[in-house]
Amino acid sequence: MGYAVGLVLALLVSGLARLAGFDRDRAFYPTILVVIASYYVLFAVMGGSLRALIVEAMVMSAFALCAVVGLKRNLWLVVASLALHGVFDFFHARIVHNRGVPEWWPAFCLAYDVGAAASLAWLSSGFGRGVAYARSR
Repeated sequence: MGYAVGLVLALLVSGLARLAGFDRDRAFYPTILVVIASYYVLFAVMGGSLRALIVEAMVMSAFALCAVVGLKRNLWLVVASLALHGVFDFFHARIVHNRGVPEWWPAFCLAYDVGAAASLAWLSSGFGRGVAYARSR
């Protein structure tokens, strides 16, 4: 169920962003990446583990760096980072012991990440908005 809800929600958010014009700014998907990565930090706080908090904050920092570099250089890095975060979701429990993570979260987040990556890839490929969307400033 988490996979289906995550994918559908990602497509709905991307569709709304497209219709409302939220995604006109190149910063939209990089911001989504930072927010997605921040949830595991929140879960570490909820779980009460300082060790998990430190590890999750380091992982979030890496994804935030990818978001900034992707915004400044090339949004394909953001596409790859969103997809990579989905891979991270799949392996998360094997990498970090974070008691605050809901059981259903990794499946939901994996599907959301892949859906968001696919949406940005579609826009960046020129089908959704034009090739200028993928260019650096």
